[in-house]
Amino acid sequence: MKKRGEDLISTVRPDRGCREKKQESRFRGPSGRGIGPGRRASRAARSGEGQQSGSFRDMKKTAGTRTMPVYRERPLERSEKLRLAGETALLLAAVDLLFFASLPALIFLSPLAFIYIRLRKKAMLEKRLKKLSYDFREVLDSLSVALRAGYSVENAFLEAEKNVRQTLGEGDMLKELSYLNRQVSLNVPPDELVSDLAYRTGLEDIRNFAAVFSSVRRMGGSMAETVRSAAAVITEKIDVEREIETAIAGKKTEQKIMALMPCLIILYMRLASPGFLDVLYTTALGRIIMTACLAAYAGAFYLGRRIVDIQV
Repeated sequence: MKKRGEDLISTVRPDRGCREKKQESRFRGPSGRGIGPGRRASRAARSGEGQQSGSFRDMKKTAGTRTMPVYRERPLERSEKLRLAGETALLLAAVDLLFFASLPALIFLSPLAFIYIRLRKKAMLEKRLKKLSYDFREVLDSLSVALRAGYSVENAFLEAEKNVRQTLGEGDMLKELSYLNRQVSLNVPPDELVSDLAYRTGLEDIRNFAAVFSSVRRMGGSMAETVRSAAAVITEKIDVEREIETAIAGKKTEQKIMALMPCLIILYMRLASPGFLDVLYTTALGRIIMTACLAAYAGAFYLGRRIVDIQV
């Protein structure tokens, strides 16, 4: 009777053993050893963390960069390209006239054009980022006032946009605030948008504020006091920069005048005594000497610019 009962159970549930074997093999690792509940939980946790970190990296790379510019990689506008092309052409013509007086020498001077364009683009980018940093100080002042008045963080950014529109007018910072408020209306967290702005600008002040802002949003704290402290630090840094610029403004003017003096002397001698410097433009030794003079002049000009360029 007992044997008939076991046979009946095996006929009613013939696949029970197969399911148990499959389920057991499912929780075995590559080496064939079983994986306990703790190891399964830790593996699932690691998988979830990997997916979360991957999504965060993707957000950091793509958030805002499709619609707002990455300032470090911003292409030049058409007017800027035309102006830069004109400046480069005038520079090459002036260098050729003063140091070589030969049209074929323009081929030799072509690398100078690429160097000048690169330096000018870098200078234009630094000027734009400096203005953006100054405007960000105004944004923090507006945020601090709105938060102390009792506004929420989201409404404080709306008030900051209104104040920036009235005080600074159209510009990069107004576009950034308009974009931030549009994204906040779509339920995007403000701390992610501020972190995205810091990533796209690469400015140290905005990066520091974004880190503190995100920490206060996550762990709690006085947001008004945090914004006020950040605005005070940036204001102090800007004041120091302006004091240094005021102190060395005269030295910068002297450096520019001294940089122009060799060119003006050569131009004066060519106009006052047309045949006096012909030996430097018609003989091989003279061209070598003028090339060495051009290299020494370029090195001295670069060194002078580096001396008066003081970063805070």
